[in-house]
Amino acid sequence: MRRGVRLALDLGGVRTGVARCDASGVLASPMAVWQASSAVEIQPLLSAALAEDDVLEVIVGLPTNMRGNEALAAERVREVVRELATILTTVPFRLVDERLTTAAARKQLQAAGYSTRTDKALIDAAAATILLEDALEAERRQGVAPGEVVSIEADDMGAHN
Repeated sequence: MRRGVRLALDLGGVRTGVARCDASGVLASPMAVWQASSAVEIQPLLSAALAEDDVLEVIVGLPTNMRGNEALAAERVREVVRELATILTTVPFRLVDERLTTAAARKQLQAAGYSTRTDKALIDAAAATILLEDALEAERRQGVAPGEVVSIEADDMGAHN
């Protein structure tokens, strides 16, 4: 298991849930909910979060359906992450299957007595935390980091220099 703080993002259409783990990769916890969904909105918030810690990587949930195929929102997520990776080059971005994280977050919050109709921001933060917990557990079990590293094309780099 690699040592290092990781951040996880659950990108939504309106909000982004953010979670963080400790440097040993043992404890994941909700960090924030940003009222941001585009790369332009997320970038300054993520830059500030990256400045607080020596972050190993940013894990981003990739929407998939129950068969493991990419869901409709996946292309938008890929586009946002490509833009972020092009601008924030000091940290790698990794796309990880986020199947069922929102459903699990909703279930956990309902069990704790929260209203999932009115506490939507809590769901986003909890979903990011579950995504991060799942990624950490997968790395512990398999010995390799899960998901797909976002590669930056040379064309993308030229657009932001």
